[in-house]
Amino acid sequence: IRKASFINPSSLSLSTIRLFFDTLFAIMSSGTDSSILPVEVSSVSSSSTPMNNTTGEREVDIDNHDDELEISRKRKRASQPSPPAAPSPSPSSPQLLSSDVCHEVGKQDSDAEKLEKMTSACKTILKCIGEDPSREGLLKTPERWAKALLFMTSGYSLTPEKVINDAVFSEDSHKEIVVVKDIDIHSMCEHHMVPFTGRIHVGYIPNGKIIGLSKIARIAEVFSRRLQVQERLTRQIADALEEAVQPLGVGVVIESSHFCMVMRGVQKVGAKTVTSCVRGVFETNQKTRAEFFNIINGKLG
Repeated sequence: IRKASFINPSSLSLSTIRLFFDTLFAIMSSGTDSSILPVEVSSVSSSSTPMNNTTGEREVDIDNHDDELEISRKRKRASQPSPPAAPSPSPSSPQLLSSDVCHEVGKQDSDAEKLEKMTSACKTILKCIGEDPSREGLLKTPERWAKALLFMTSGYSLTPEKVINDAVFSEDSHKEIVVVKDIDIHSMCEHHMVPFTGRIHVGYIPNGKIIGLSKIARIAEVFSRRLQVQERLTRQIADALEEAVQPLGVGVVIESSHFCMVMRGVQKVGAKTVTSCVRGVFETNQKTRAEFFNIINGKLG
């Protein structure tokens, strides 16, 4: 700016004056000291700009003007502070241990590992309810509880295919209802993890295949030894039997008492819950369905 003090304004064209103020504005906007910029303002003097012979005005190179503006913009961007880099993790930051991470879905623990984790969890539960896990009567309770819960949910390690074990046989001569009734079940309500117990009645009409009678009870055991709701349990047993022997029809009825209604909540000791699932001719033929329900209700006459 000091070098511009000798410039004669009358000798400058309008374009030259605009170039001067554009450059000055770029310098002021970038906040940079003009004395350190390699911009010679004296370059816009009358001696540095050619004269137009026709008009008597100084000619300005528009291309150079645009280049100088672009350079000024780049200097402005370069003078702006860079965003701070993300802080690197401190060496002293606490590291998550494998024991702090939730159990990986699908990972299979050994029986000993499951027992150890569940025993430790039970001790925590005992403390939370106000008990002393080191008390004589509770010393082995966590381990007993862990073993009992693993048994009551042992259905997770079983499938219908495993328990049927190829006990499906060809038999074309029987086309009537086969019923296995009053199968005891003991399951766990998935909402409160308290038991519900009752009886299952299963019937089917063969279509060229029959299944070992004990396998029907084992199929019921596979699905009842899990966290359940009675509605889903009824359907799962019907689906498994239908897949195993492709019968003409399947009927499943469950009658049970839920301890989540007996020990807590409404506390209705005598309440029973009945669910049914019928497929095939049991669903489409009213007489066949009525015969099945008469059999399980003891009305054989």
